[in-house]
Order: sequence, then structure tokens, then C-alpha cells
Amino acid sequence: MRLYHNPRCSKSRQAVALLVERNTEFEDYRYLENGIDPNDLDILIPLEGVIRTKEVDKSLGYDLTNAEDIRKLLNENPKALERPILIKNGQAVIGRPPENILVLLD
Repeated sequence: MRLYHNPRCSKSRQAVALLVERNTEFEDYRYLENGIDPNDLDILIPLEGVIRTKEVDKSLGYDLTNAEDIRKLLNENPKALERPILIKNGQAVIGRPPENILVLLD
């Protein structure tokens, strides 16, 4: 289980707290430092709302309805990834609100 986490984000910190409170083992994945794991892209790309549109320079011409453009954007600018995101067994959920991640715990 991997949590895409930005410690500066309050929602992300709340997601970590939820996992810790439930004694859930997870990888605290710092995507801003490590980039997006290439193995996770196929799981992340289809998620509705996976891109933080305010982090995308519109002049670069990314089509946010096109999977390859999203892949390129996330590879080039991990900051554009919404957070937090929990991945477990090939499924992912955006933690907005943070309690959304609980659906993957059972």
C-alpha cells in the first residue's frame, strides 16, 4: 500500500494520521522528491481529478482528457498530481476528503 504524500499539505497529513490511527502499514511516498513511480501511472491516470489544474501551465498545451498527455505531465511535473492518493492492489483513491482513503482499507 502506497500513499502519495506531500507533508506540506494538510489533507495529506490527515490521510497519514488516519492510516496511523488504524495501525495500517503503508509506504509514505514523497512524490515531490521521488517523482511518480512509473509502475503507478496506469493506475493514477484514469482517476477523475488526478491533476491539480492550478499547477498546470496552460500555455504548454496539455490535453487533460488524453491519457498520454497526463502521463507526460505527471512525468515532467509531479507537482501537478492531486494529493493524497492511496494505492492498494491496483486500485487508487484520492483522499479529498482524507476519509476517502478508508474505502481501500477493507
